[in-house]
Amino acid sequence: MKIIDAHAHVVQYIAGFTSKGELRGTGGGRARYANGEEFQMIPPDMGEYGVTPEKLLEVMDANGVEKAVLLQGSFFGFQNEYTAQAVKKYPSRFVGAGTYDPFCNRAEEVKNYLFSVLGFKAVKFEVSNGSGLMAYHPPVDLDGEVMNGCYRHAADNGLTVVMDIGRPRNCCWQVDALASAIKKYPDTNFVICHLLAPQRTDNELLKQALGKLTRQNVYFDLAALAHNQQPEKFPYPTAVEHLKVAKAVAGADRLMFGSDMPGTLNRDSYAHLKDYIIDSNVFTSGELKDIFYNTAEKIYF
Repeated sequence: MKIIDAHAHVVQYIAGFTSKGELRGTGGGRARYANGEEFQMIPPDMGEYGVTPEKLLEVMDANGVEKAVLLQGSFFGFQNEYTAQAVKKYPSRFVGAGTYDPFCNRAEEVKNYLFSVLGFKAVKFEVSNGSGLMAYHPPVDLDGEVMNGCYRHAADNGLTVVMDIGRPRNCCWQVDALASAIKKYPDTNFVICHLLAPQRTDNELLKQALGKLTRQNVYFDLAALAHNQQPEKFPYPTAVEHLKVAKAVAGADRLMFGSDMPGTLNRDSYAHLKDYIIDSNVFTSGELKDIFYNTAEKIYF
């Protein structure tokens, strides 16, 4: 089966900014927040302080992955130049999404460079209160003036909008506001990351949220769905239940496989991150082709 990974990251160097302040690499794939907390951010065999496109390609080739979508956020730090370089170097293997902070005083210049000069065809906003926009800004209304300015720019320039709204029960998880905003841009494709990041007891909440967001121009990637069920392990029975809800409410043709590598590979193998979906018996062979390839090919490539 052909595979596109719709959610992966290259990292020139760890340069994040989060609710715990700056996040910097300490070697061996580890990183430290400004409060002194340290953790394993990148598998040691993938990099000391970052992850090259070549390292991603090694993992992709070992797992039969044809192409990948390179996304960004504040956790690793914005990687616009490095992502653009990876796409330019390997145009048959990667596409990328640019990102920016809309509160930058000269954001218009940034947008012009990212989308007119570097040529990104998608824009990614991580707005979570842990490691996204709301980690270092006050809560932002996802249907407010600032974010609608971002959506309008994307609509006017034919960009796909990729949204990571964090986890349920946080100020960033604004399903109603996002649903309201999306209705204003019916000709713009929106991709919502992590299937809305449901936790282990969130099946009913997920069902309600997907019902509000499911539209013809809305898609969901499955990146880190299994990872969010810790300490559960492969074959991730709770994540499988979430897949059943997603198929029933949104439809299999709205879903895209994503690994969220490199971070998720600290806990499990790439093979497990794709095999639990294949082995779940939730999807037909035709639906699996959509999830693992056809939908991402249509939206991103």
